[in-house]
Amino acid sequence: MTTTALAGFADDDDDRPEVVPVDPPEQRRVIDAEVITSRTIDKRPVVPPWLRSRAEFRALVAWLGRYGAHISAFHLARTPMYVARLAARSPRGGWRVVALLAGWVFDREQAPIRADAVKRASTTEYLTLSRQRNQRVRQRGTVVAVGCVLVIAGVWVFDATAPPWAQALAVALVVVALGVVGTPGDRRVMDVATVSPFVSAPLRADMVTDALRSLGIAAMGAKTGAITYPAPIRDIGSGWLASVDLPLGVTPAMIMERRPQLASGLRRPVGCCWPDADTEAHGGRLELTVLKVEMSKARQLAYPYRKTGVADIFGELPFGTDQRGRPVAVPLIESNLLIGSLPGAGKTASLRCVLLGCALDPTVELHIYELKGSGDLESLERVAHAYASGVDDASIEACLIGLRGLLAALEQRAAKLKGLRSTARDLVPDSKVTRDLANRRGLGLYPKVFVVDEAQELFSHPEYGKEAGELATALIKRGRALGVMLIMATQRPDKNSLPTGVSANVGTRFCLRVMGQVENDMVLGTSSYQNGLRATSFTRSDRGIGYLVGATDAPVVVRSYYLDAEASDSVISRAYAARHAAGLLTGHAAGEQTPDEPTVNLLADVRTVFATVGGERIWHAELLARLIELRPEAYSEWDVRRLGAELRDRGVATVQVKMTLDGEQANRAGVRREDLDKALAGGQTQPEIEP
Repeated sequence: MTTTALAGFADDDDDRPEVVPVDPPEQRRVIDAEVITSRTIDKRPVVPPWLRSRAEFRALVAWLGRYGAHISAFHLARTPMYVARLAARSPRGGWRVVALLAGWVFDREQAPIRADAVKRASTTEYLTLSRQRNQRVRQRGTVVAVGCVLVIAGVWVFDATAPPWAQALAVALVVVALGVVGTPGDRRVMDVATVSPFVSAPLRADMVTDALRSLGIAAMGAKTGAITYPAPIRDIGSGWLASVDLPLGVTPAMIMERRPQLASGLRRPVGCCWPDADTEAHGGRLELTVLKVEMSKARQLAYPYRKTGVADIFGELPFGTDQRGRPVAVPLIESNLLIGSLPGAGKTASLRCVLLGCALDPTVELHIYELKGSGDLESLERVAHAYASGVDDASIEACLIGLRGLLAALEQRAAKLKGLRSTARDLVPDSKVTRDLANRRGLGLYPKVFVVDEAQELFSHPEYGKEAGELATALIKRGRALGVMLIMATQRPDKNSLPTGVSANVGTRFCLRVMGQVENDMVLGTSSYQNGLRATSFTRSDRGIGYLVGATDAPVVVRSYYLDAEASDSVISRAYAARHAAGLLTGHAAGEQTPDEPTVNLLADVRTVFATVGGERIWHAELLARLIELRPEAYSEWDVRRLGAELRDRGVATVQVKMTLDGEQANRAGVRREDLDKALAGGQTQPEIEP
């Protein structure tokens, strides 16, 4: 049907308005369009996912082996009790066999019919039934008598000819059979070898429909909302997957924010129900995963590199598994990572999983600052270029000094890449650090990973917190393409302990259990709670489980791999051996004494000032003030004349800089960023600074 609209108005009753069609005309279906459409149709896999994944198949076979071994051992140990139980019930079984035979011989099944004929005084019907019964009794009695004679004869022959072990076996089988027959209906012969909190009934479409309609969403009412299923509900081994097309106006986010209510409607534990959106379909497609066992109680897959293998930070680092048991990896290169949770929710274990992947790439330079002082990351000290552990001011100051040095290194990397673009364009096709550049150790463009565990201790520090926040924000914004990554973990994700510039610019986020909406959105991003990503719904038992955002096209629920201290030490031993063999142990790992303060480099410090204040020009006076704030022990005795002379000695010219001061234009001696970049790219030797 074509929808139409009225164009113009009638001047009188005889005039008819022009009818204009609104809908586009129907298009002829052509073979090309059909072929293109068929190419975009999602095809169900021929082979089940658990057969296509070697890791999932091995895990399934291993589980079946362990389960079979447990069941066998359990029942084998109770065999004497089962035999005694059957022997005690065998007399009752014998009596039941005799009673069943007697009832069959005397035609007890027709007794109610004969009684009914007597009540109705139907003489003819009763006599007919009586004759039929008498005939049946004679026939059946003869069959039973002959059968008894044959059984007795068979027993006599068997007793006379069979060996003793066969006779004992026959008696045992008879006793077992009678014991099974004599077992009451509410009793078991064999005990239950496993205990489950509930029995998972297979998921059906009517269950899902009823559960969705019980959520109280107006658009999903029984009369107005059509809930359809574009594909059959699939058994994925660990549970079931239902693809659901929600009614018009209903989004998967509306279902996700009602996960506890959905679990109640399905009569499953909350940890078994995981709704999410199918981003490859349309805005109303829901992917509902219902597990057979709660995600926190299911057996977790082993860390892929636990015994063998090396990682590549330019690829993806193994992190955990999603709610369907599929491996999930984290892309760290060209990104940064923020992990937040309540204490005890698995934050440090998740962080350790990422860092083990970094350690297994020998080209990665690790800077680790664990500001809790518990030694949770001490196994990584053997391969770390810089390492500090503690909540004291010295550890926090060391972390701040590390951030300063990293920002200075960032400026040097930018200058190096700029120089390579002009001299060797083929090495820098995308103006960023690549695997090829990282492998050329002499260029100094290998990946640097800076880690701060318990970052709230750094950013909330009364003396160092403000500067640390500014440095971290600058590094996050600019370090991505230069091979410099920040990883921060905090158990207090609020505005006071996590700067807005940091939380707003991190590309990859992992939020475990938190208590409120504010903390949830500080880690996962603004409006995440409203969109159904609610880490507040995790319970105490959901350790290591959280929402991962930024690692995949759509947010995903992940249970991170867990490695205890012994397993972590084993992985680090392999990482240490690989770095030692390649000659890539540096800094703390190589036993080098790192100074309390990095070597002072005037041009690098000026570049740091430009990075923090922004702009392309700066007056000498303002630059000197910033340098004194950055390193008072190096620049506190300087004046603007000495600053200008030192810069000229390093190839940075003094120019007149026109800027606005108190609403008026003013010309003063200053520096242009362009001249500074040229001096840094020139790579000339820097004179030592003498206070």
